[in-house]
Amino acid sequence: MNVVYNSVNYAIVAYPVQQGFELVDKLGGRSLFVQGSVATGLREAIDRIPYAERDEESIDSLLDDYCVGAARPIVYH
Repeated sequence: MNVVYNSVNYAIVAYPVQQGFELVDKLGGRSLFVQGSVATGLREAIDRIPYAERDEESIDSLLDDYCVGAARPIVYH
């Protein structure tokens, strides 16, 4: 498990063995685990953001699109 992105709003945690990513919406208190083609698509979507424009705002906006409707609330036990 490796944190590969961390902002005020979101974090991306990579799970190399599972070939997946966990998207954590810090403010919304929700998370989404993606793997396979969805994880590959996420990586490609981030790579398509021009390097000069790849900032916290553009990445957080992309992550918001991924999490809308699919992310589940984080439950503390």
